[in-house]
Amino acid sequence: MPQRRRPKRGSRAYGPRKRAQSQTPRLDSWPEISGAPKIQGFAGYKAGMTHAFVVDKRAKSTTSGMEVQVPVTVVEVPPMKVAAVRFYESSVMGLKTAGEVWAKDLDPLLEKRLSVPKNHDESTFAKYDGLDIEDVRVLAYTQPKMVSGVPKKVPDLMELRIAGGTIDERVEYAKKVLGTEVGFTDFVSEGALTDVIAVTKGKGFQGVTKRWGVKLLSHRNSKHRRGIGNLGPKRPGYVRSTVPGSGQMGYHQRTEFNKKIVKVGTEGSEVTPKGGFLNYGEVRGAYVLVYGSVPGPTKRLIRFRDATRMPKKADNDAVDVTYVSTESKQGA
Repeated sequence: MPQRRRPKRGSRAYGPRKRAQSQTPRLDSWPEISGAPKIQGFAGYKAGMTHAFVVDKRAKSTTSGMEVQVPVTVVEVPPMKVAAVRFYESSVMGLKTAGEVWAKDLDPLLEKRLSVPKNHDESTFAKYDGLDIEDVRVLAYTQPKMVSGVPKKVPDLMELRIAGGTIDERVEYAKKVLGTEVGFTDFVSEGALTDVIAVTKGKGFQGVTKRWGVKLLSHRNSKHRRGIGNLGPKRPGYVRSTVPGSGQMGYHQRTEFNKKIVKVGTEGSEVTPKGGFLNYGEVRGAYVLVYGSVPGPTKRLIRFRDATRMPKKADNDAVDVTYVSTESKQGA
């Protein structure tokens, strides 16, 4: 007789659920790509959500060739400025920083983020000519002063990897972009799949029922209904980390894989609804439309990265957008 099995009880979600250390997401890995050298990431600010009509290009879909309504997130992406080039070399412990070359004439507001080195110029590149460079990355910072919906004007500094081509070609590309502005199209084009990384909405300290979705206890329970029924067995003599408990909910760094870039635009008025986005206002400059939702509230810093789990039959074709809703969101 076959053994009867039951599904595991409780949440299989990510843990431990601790507060993120920083609102600026940190990336630990980058995918390898082919082609000409380019930056592998970008950053923007979440403005809000709306909907758009696109042409369904799925061959086996019942709505193939027809206009369908899809939800999209509007992310304002002002150009980022490259502050420095960082070289990595191999060591027994993995990649190790070999040195940096900083640009001149950086944003004075960047001094509020860190102490900017003063004794660097382009001639510093000659110091690293004889080294066995393993990886090349750039330090780029955002320009929130170009965004009306974000009250914070201190730039966020982050590391972006340069991929494609040989190491020498990457170094030459880094020299070319040092001290200049890079746009979203220098990262990816319309229709590409990217990973979106952000810190989710913070919901504070919550109880076990809301945090983990456990079942309510019986009304006959003498103490409470919204608690956990059992903390575990007698042995071992401690509460295991897998037992649901109350604590911090939200404000966690999360990654959403393979989000499609529906549209890249330069005039934010094309997608700004009447009266502006709630808690954000108007989108003035460059923007992107991302299919579906992205983590975090409005004004939250959103980071993009080349897709690390690209499907075998990935659709990277541009999307035919016929209409983007600009109806007011004030009554939403």
